[in-house]
Amino acid sequence: MRNIPMNNGICENYEQKQGLILVIFFTNISPTECNTHFPSKIQHMYTVSPITKTMHTRTCQLITRQILPFQRASTPHRHHHLLPPPSASVSATAPLKARKTHSLPAEKQEIFKLMEPWASEWVLPLLKPVDQCWQPQTFLPDSSLPFEEFSDQVKALRERTKELADEYFVVLVGDMVTEDALPTYQTMINNLDGVKDDCGTSPSPWAVWTRAWTAEENRHGDLLRTYLYLSGRVDMAKVEKTVHYLIGAGMDPGTENNPYLGFVYTSFQERATFVAHGNTARLAKEGGDPVLARLCGTIAADEKRHENAYSRIVEKLLEVDPTGAMMAIGDMMEKKITMPAHLMYDGEDPRLFEHYSAVAQRMGVYTADDYADILEFLVGRWRLEKIEGLTGEGKRAQDYVCALAPRIRKLQERADERARKMKKPHSVKFSWIFNKELVL
Repeated sequence: MRNIPMNNGICENYEQKQGLILVIFFTNISPTECNTHFPSKIQHMYTVSPITKTMHTRTCQLITRQILPFQRASTPHRHHHLLPPPSASVSATAPLKARKTHSLPAEKQEIFKLMEPWASEWVLPLLKPVDQCWQPQTFLPDSSLPFEEFSDQVKALRERTKELADEYFVVLVGDMVTEDALPTYQTMINNLDGVKDDCGTSPSPWAVWTRAWTAEENRHGDLLRTYLYLSGRVDMAKVEKTVHYLIGAGMDPGTENNPYLGFVYTSFQERATFVAHGNTARLAKEGGDPVLARLCGTIAADEKRHENAYSRIVEKLLEVDPTGAMMAIGDMMEKKITMPAHLMYDGEDPRLFEHYSAVAQRMGVYTADDYADILEFLVGRWRLEKIEGLTGEGKRAQDYVCALAPRIRKLQERADERARKMKKPHSVKFSWIFNKELVL
């Protein structure tokens, strides 16, 4: 072990052992210094930032331990395409913490086994038979037509979309990228203890739901991607690269393989996507594209139905285990609901998700107020203020959750006021729209 002094900080506890570097990073390590002391690639596949590539745009403010795979100096390759942005994997304000996993006791996993008949009766009916489901082709030019007719339909689509603002397309791409990372979300749900699909074709109603939910959700990304492709308004190579990065990066919503936490998360998240797609539908209609408006509205309707299913599960858990369910809701609200695409990266902008979110906020597609609205909606739907028979811990969680939305609004108002006083508008380039600059 040795300490390595640097101009603006220190990188200490550097050790090469069995092909790894163990490093503690301190502040303001420049790319030049990283290259000087670590001429080989510093990489943690999918979870550590590509320091030597992006530190010039964002210094490291982390004080924490990382285990980093070490590539020997003699190897010339630098597979930066495997790496997410610094902001996606490193917090500037707090050390990375070891995540809890498999936090649900075995006796509580049995609750979900006992709930299977209920799930068959009250959850599975919220799925639609395949022959009653819309398919992406419903909204798209028909490629089976003669070439001239198909071309006319594509031209009509482009004519409808040409007046939509670049900001709108940034938001629509962000929504599409989020939808397209579906493999990550199915993996997350299928890792929840007590409800996972053990063999891939399990007849359990929990497994049946997850597979069919995935199939329904799969149409969303397919439809949005094809519409964006035909519009000619976005750089599809950059969009596809973003999807590639995001699926590779994964997500960590803090659900701990625990279905109590997982179903709270999905209830909130499905509500959030319902709100976002509903707002993109409204903006498309206002912008002169009724087909895109109907498309986004149809996706929103799916999200609403899925939200209903997950919310029913939480309602049932509040009935059979009120303290356990209430504490799970409190736990997820205290952690804050992490957006599923928070590790978004396009290979260029290490703060892409932050910038995309700022555009969505300014366009009114998904805002801090929406977050508080969703929380208030769920508190009301689950009648959390009226839940009785709670232990002391459960009661504290109840008090916390029921008072949280007004608190969030007040904190956001103060943050917005500070931002108005301190920040000047600045422009950011988005690779998705051919590196055009948007004012945030």
